[in-house]
Amino acid sequence: MKAAARAAAVFLALAPFAHGGAAAPPVEMKPYLETITGTNVAFEMIPLAGGTFRMGSPPSEPGRGADEGPPHEVTVAPFWIGKHEVTWSEYDKFWLDDSVAQASYAAEIKAAGPDALTRPTPPYADESFGFGKGKQPVISVGHHAAMEYARWLSRKTGKVYRLPTEAEWEYACRAGTTTAYSFGGDPAALAEHAWFADNSEGQPRPVGGRKPNPWGLFDMHGNMAEWVLDHYQKDAYEARAAGPAVAPVVMPTDRIYPHVVRGGSWDHDPPALRCAARLFSRVEWNRRDPQLPQSVFWLTDATFVGFRLVRALDEQKELLGLRSRVTKDSP
Repeated sequence: MKAAARAAAVFLALAPFAHGGAAAPPVEMKPYLETITGTNVAFEMIPLAGGTFRMGSPPSEPGRGADEGPPHEVTVAPFWIGKHEVTWSEYDKFWLDDSVAQASYAAEIKAAGPDALTRPTPPYADESFGFGKGKQPVISVGHHAAMEYARWLSRKTGKVYRLPTEAEWEYACRAGTTTAYSFGGDPAALAEHAWFADNSEGQPRPVGGRKPNPWGLFDMHGNMAEWVLDHYQKDAYEARAAGPAVAPVVMPTDRIYPHVVRGGSWDHDPPALRCAARLFSRVEWNRRDPQLPQSVFWLTDATFVGFRLVRALDEQKELLGLRSRVTKDSP
């Protein structure tokens, strides 16, 4: 069966019972441990069945932003998602990889062709900001950097990894629930499930330190706010109101800002950690970078931003061969 036909069949099979619940993933999808080729560093991927859910928040939800509505029906296809946010143990293998040209070496990159991988230039300051590495989540990396890491990892492993779409991220965060948080509507219980402004003591924490959501995913609320694939569009949900929307995504452009960030962080208050909360990147996140042009890989003023990756069972057409269009000359 061709990929498109199989994806359509999966949608139809799941539609009657996936709404608001945890349908079983297709039989070929199992949890797995991925070891980055040539290293002893590994990470876990969790399979999620596709299904239909209600994206966004109702007007009555405390802390709601205007860009979270109107709530609308969205269907996503099956995918795997990282059990944890990407850690420094993983990311260091990429940006310190001498086999990949640094972005500043224009001649090497040009010689390697238009599909060449690039790794970050040296950061302006300590990339971990003194918070430590290892199982600590990656911090202060730009949207472009996260996408380049995914391309590098895909070539290393032979599996296609990418950032989640905004719809996939919210589907995974909600884990079949319809409340403000995956554990319910009361933020008083947040400390058991997330690192945030009230309990983080002013720093990110090693991944997996709080309770997981109902689908076994850690730190979907808090610790690091997470990049998703989508370019930020304030009124993106309005066009989907007639729904249902199937695998929606606002494709990233060649512009550095704004892109969507989800989940809130160790530095945010409870409203930013809600399943539907939408944050977006801005120039101020790199305010102290003295370089001209400023780095598209590192952020000097966003120590609350990280990411996690997904892998689609059958990739949607517009995401095949996806790569960042951002360059050092991007607006």
